[in-house]
Amino acid sequence: MATTTISQLNHFPCKTLSKTPPNSQFNSRPSVLPFPSIKLANSISKSTLGRPAFLVRAVDDDGESASEAVAVAEVEAPKEPSEVDALKKQLVDSFYGTDRGLTASSETRAEIVELITQLEAKNPTAAPTEALTLLNGKWILAYTSFSGLFPLLSRGRLPLVKVEEISQTIDSENFTVQNSVQFSGPLATTSISTNAKFEVRSPKRVQIKFEEGVIGTPQLTDSIVIPENVEFLGQKIDLTPLKGILTSVQDTASSVAKTISSQPPLKFPISNTNAESWLLTTYLDEDLRISRGDGGSVFVLIKEGSPLLKP
Repeated sequence: MATTTISQLNHFPCKTLSKTPPNSQFNSRPSVLPFPSIKLANSISKSTLGRPAFLVRAVDDDGESASEAVAVAEVEAPKEPSEVDALKKQLVDSFYGTDRGLTASSETRAEIVELITQLEAKNPTAAPTEALTLLNGKWILAYTSFSGLFPLLSRGRLPLVKVEEISQTIDSENFTVQNSVQFSGPLATTSISTNAKFEVRSPKRVQIKFEEGVIGTPQLTDSIVIPENVEFLGQKIDLTPLKGILTSVQDTASSVAKTISSQPPLKFPISNTNAESWLLTTYLDEDLRISRGDGGSVFVLIKEGSPLLKP
């Protein structure tokens, strides 16, 4: 399974006003006031700028008016979302229920393609490879049309294993790229990654050469989690009878998992003819990246920590 997964990864190119009770020491009125006291008038005047203006009147100790001034309250109008922001939200919303594109219908795919095309036409970063600070960091895959990743996303082959996250981490200082898939199972989580170097070939294009694969050390989960049933090869399998058995062997399995978790990750070199690819970035800002691969596939990635990742 590791060899198949690494091969698939090689094709993946890559954020009250409170009232304080009066203190007794301030209750008595001083005999001499260094400044006239300030009272707010009950009336509110209209500002020519459309902002609320308050009439402020200063009075002396005898209650006689000393001077008047108008204080304008600075109230900022709520910021309207830009057309690009609206398009980005609409695009991310269209991914809902598609499992990163695996289960997207033809109508949904057509809608996504149209939104991607509109965003690419409004790309704020004309030369992404010259804006390495924007490219730098971890990007979470939200959608792809690359069929090579669909076997990873499908639960038909591994019914008890779930793909938690597919990501691409770019180190712009060292010109490295890491593609990673995180899996979770009943007892542990693990990851399979590929490490690569990239070279800038044009303002939008980079050439990627994969160098090694890494199978992460399994990390023990708190307990065995078994679903009620799974679907395998078109058949629904009831797992309820297995829960009692698995509960009895959980301690033994946990001990084995702890032993495995203490081992270092397994690394192996990649030196085949399919170890190179190129990546064309067609849209880039601080939150969203749209890339196209050499097979014509499209990838939509969201920067780790972006509000776009929130449901």
